[in-house]
Amino acid sequence: MIKRWTVFLFGILSYVLFLVSFLYAIGFVGGFGVPVAIDGPVADGVGTALLIDGLLLALFALQHSVMARPRFKAIVTRFVPQAAERSLYVLASSAALLLLFWQWRPIGGTVWNVADPAGRTALYALCALGWTTVLVTTFLIDHFDLFGLRQVWLFLRGRPYTHLRFTTPGPYRHIRHPLYVGWLFAFWAAPTMTAAHLFFAIMTTAYILVAIRFEERDLAAAHGTAYVEYRRRVPMLVPRLRGRRAPASPEPRRIATA
Repeated sequence: MIKRWTVFLFGILSYVLFLVSFLYAIGFVGGFGVPVAIDGPVADGVGTALLIDGLLLALFALQHSVMARPRFKAIVTRFVPQAAERSLYVLASSAALLLLFWQWRPIGGTVWNVADPAGRTALYALCALGWTTVLVTTFLIDHFDLFGLRQVWLFLRGRPYTHLRFTTPGPYRHIRHPLYVGWLFAFWAAPTMTAAHLFFAIMTTAYILVAIRFEERDLAAAHGTAYVEYRRRVPMLVPRLRGRRAPASPEPRRIATA
């Protein structure tokens, strides 16, 4: 019973750290309410700032992708309970993100600045829509399973973990990765785009496009023709203006890795 409570409390701790990192990310990208934001004057020189920021982003990308792969999960679960594997991933992702926030180096310089009040309001609204989409989408694909809480709760109660059913709720009928679309809106919809913000947006967009390929390969391997057919019918990031919607599928639910 002590082991079950330890795993459960570990899952709670990991989730709390995720909440902290997610809320900080909003202020970090938006430039408000946090001690270190994405924008600011150059402190260490442009070359040094680019090198440090690039390494921080690369570290986060490697951690996020490597730990999400089935082969790595199989190795991890040799040493930790399977119920804690997702929480460990969440903890490591949040720690990598907080390290990025802490050590981020502003670059200075302005790429664009929208002076029109209506235009600035529209971009702020799109940015807010992006963050909202990210959060709402996690609940559509089961927020508590995605962040490991369901796993540790079932383990605490002595019940086996059961995979959820594959469904295509809401935006999943129109695009396969609405969560990533939310991130793109959150990162790119900036009334004032600095050099550091642009670097951050470009690098994270590149990572998202690469990560999708690895994620979909794993999903196709896990769900076979069900996911292959879903991928054939539904666009990746940009919805079709016309065409058939993807019906809900009775197959096991996707294993979210993002």
